[in-house]
Amino acid sequence: MSFIENAKTYTGRDLETIFFRPMLSGQSALDLGVRILYNMPAPTTVQLWERSGDILQQYTAAGWTGGDPARKLQKTIDMSKVKAELGYSAADYFSMIYELITNRADVNMDDLTGTELEQAETELFKRAIAESLRVTMWIGDKEAGAGTEYATFNGFIKRIYELLVENKITAAKTYAAADLEKAAAAVDIFDAAWTEAAEELTDLKPDGQLVYFVTSDLYHLYEKYLDSFANTEAAYIGRTEGRPVLTYHGIPVVDLHLSSYLRDTTYAQSFCLLTDRRNLVLAVNTSDFPGNEIRMWYNPDLMENRQRAVFMAGCEVLDEKLVSFAYKE
Repeated sequence: MSFIENAKTYTGRDLETIFFRPMLSGQSALDLGVRILYNMPAPTTVQLWERSGDILQQYTAAGWTGGDPARKLQKTIDMSKVKAELGYSAADYFSMIYELITNRADVNMDDLTGTELEQAETELFKRAIAESLRVTMWIGDKEAGAGTEYATFNGFIKRIYELLVENKITAAKTYAAADLEKAAAAVDIFDAAWTEAAEELTDLKPDGQLVYFVTSDLYHLYEKYLDSFANTEAAYIGRTEGRPVLTYHGIPVVDLHLSSYLRDTTYAQSFCLLTDRRNLVLAVNTSDFPGNEIRMWYNPDLMENRQRAVFMAGCEVLDEKLVSFAYKE
């Protein structure tokens, strides 16, 4: 076997159950670190309810004395139709698929069925789409122009910059490269993000959903700061064995791993975003629009294996009050 020539097309229910739902639910969704809305009715909207205040009243007599109903706010997520396309030479494609199969402990190399090949091909394409979705939901910019990478829909950072320009939020702190020469600078930035945050955000800490999303430089600085406590056993273990999870005052610090992508943008190369995970929403739709599909086929003229996905995606920051943003100028 030297080529993979069987064409495969996923539409409708197969598109959802085989391809996208495993990628956008369960642990895979948790890895993205934000709120995921998959195949919500289009246009995708999120209902936000304001608290009604004190609803307790003295009990005096029968009857209805309820006040005004809670005020509902509705946020519509702008969805864009996108497509993902990959092309590999037949030899390279077979090598990658073959490697995925041989890495499985339960595979019978003397009987490679079509199902095993299909699972390996699907896994290869899912990984590429998942990474593109992850990066675009953070740094996507539709106004960047045709041919620009990660320009299919606007990401969270684009929206936060718009909120800064509209004066709906104020930067918690701005800093320069010289300010990052000491490891303690990371703590100063985290403190500023917390101190300048709205009370509506800090009051959500007991829910356990607050998070510091940071660039890799701040994450590394914070690790160095923790390493500086050299006389403690915890610092020694952290320095030698690493720390699987970093937290600051009980709030997770998450490295976004965007440094290599940010170089090609006009965004700050270093930033810290304190927010509630539920406030950042990625919406993906594969059912409400015609033409949504996944197709994988072999082009014999060019001896090339090709993969294409067509679906809808978009993301939104729901409430600007739940955003505290610090960045390097």
